[in-house]
Amino acid sequence: MKTTTIIIFTLITCCFSLFSQEIPDSIKFRSLEPNEFHLQYLKNDSALLIDVREFFEYRHSRIIGSVNIPSSGNLEISTDTINKTHSLFFYCYSGTRSERVARFFYDKGFRKLYSLEGGFVRWNKEKMQVEKRRKGKKKLTFVPKL
Repeated sequence: MKTTTIIIFTLITCCFSLFSQEIPDSIKFRSLEPNEFHLQYLKNDSALLIDVREFFEYRHSRIIGSVNIPSSGNLEISTDTINKTHSLFFYCYSGTRSERVARFFYDKGFRKLYSLEGGFVRWNKEKMQVEKRRKGKKKLTFVPKL
């Protein structure tokens, strides 16, 4: 009788510990290197490229086609406005903020989430194309990296 009770107690404890574990980030979102990030973005018809850096960072230079939704802002409004079926591609300066925002969007019910591994720094290092603001002018121009 004691053995049966101990076995049942052990099984129940194991089951509760399995269900209480947090979902790993690798399931919540995919962290992609710049080339793969860009290709995945281009392949998705309903994809949004989201720069989560602050506006002053975004204004200086950005990935072409991105929109700015700062991670320090009210992300709750964004989750109410964006369709949950869209694929969301996040990037920031180094990759930390974009991963945090991807986790936040996952918790709000979004499932097609991607983060740029190494962020904008890695994007530049790989010589991927960016859009920059001209000095002294407010007009934005496309600057290819060679």
